[in-house]
Amino acid sequence: MKALVTGGAGFIGSHLVDKLVEQGVDVVVVDDLSMGSVDNIKSRDSVTIHIEDVCNEKFMQELLQKEKFDYIYFLAAVASVADSIERPSETHEINHSAVLNTLEYIRTEKLPLKQFLFTSSAAVYGNLPELPKKENSRVDPLSPYAIDKYATERYVLAYGELYDLPTVCVRFFNVYGPGQNPSSPYSGVLSILTDCLENDKTFTLYGDGSQTRDFVYIEDVIQALWLITVQNARHQVFNIANGYESTLNNIIQTYEKVAGRKLTIDFAKGRTGEVERSVANISRLIGLGYSTNWSMERGLTKYWEGVQHEAS
Repeated sequence: MKALVTGGAGFIGSHLVDKLVEQGVDVVVVDDLSMGSVDNIKSRDSVTIHIEDVCNEKFMQELLQKEKFDYIYFLAAVASVADSIERPSETHEINHSAVLNTLEYIRTEKLPLKQFLFTSSAAVYGNLPELPKKENSRVDPLSPYAIDKYATERYVLAYGELYDLPTVCVRFFNVYGPGQNPSSPYSGVLSILTDCLENDKTFTLYGDGSQTRDFVYIEDVIQALWLITVQNARHQVFNIANGYESTLNNIIQTYEKVAGRKLTIDFAKGRTGEVERSVANISRLIGLGYSTNWSMERGLTKYWEGVQHEAS
């Protein structure tokens, strides 16, 4: 089996690449390293890596024609809501046009393919009150990032249905684990918390900490992606999450207990447009055989131990 992972040097992508290599898959990575690092890929000596932009149509078409991939995992994206608001046209090219161009080339050239997996985001749900979020819940994308993710999902699924392509989409909720860069504007809150606890920095808490999220440990995410591959799922969207709602205040308390340290907090005004509550219904994924193995405390413990090991 041969797989292409775009964005394969990023946080989630690098973990997926290592899993695929472990399963005996021949992996090719395309990443412009704007957010990722080759060092994130533990199995990099067994992987072909192209430092290239997925918006380079000529390069992508030549690669697809040459390699005839069995599996394509499209993770490359500008993953920042703020960045998409600042640069909507540029981020649209990466988050939407590059995916559509890839699909169109596969369609017109009739390239053989076992699965095309597009990674979307829980951001598509917006701030609507219905909880937990099901894949068929109403959506209300509030930013160019979320709009692009939802529009691209629709294209990916439509291409699957209209042209008999094996397409599938996933919506990531709040993924955390080793390999996140706390200094990156794309970083999740848990990597920022980790940095603050480790280096005795002040953590800025926007709002009162009652906002909730569905945090899922990276190993559960990779388990889900692999399941979707081996079960040959297609023409569907899957929430990838833990299925458990946690307040930020609870997360902070749990992490302080795990780390044995007290966090210094600077309270700030809540951010405009921030989603107040978020939790996923994951029954569709469970139907494929998924089960969450990582509770919040267990995941944070493993995360913290990894950070301490790197520091020593």
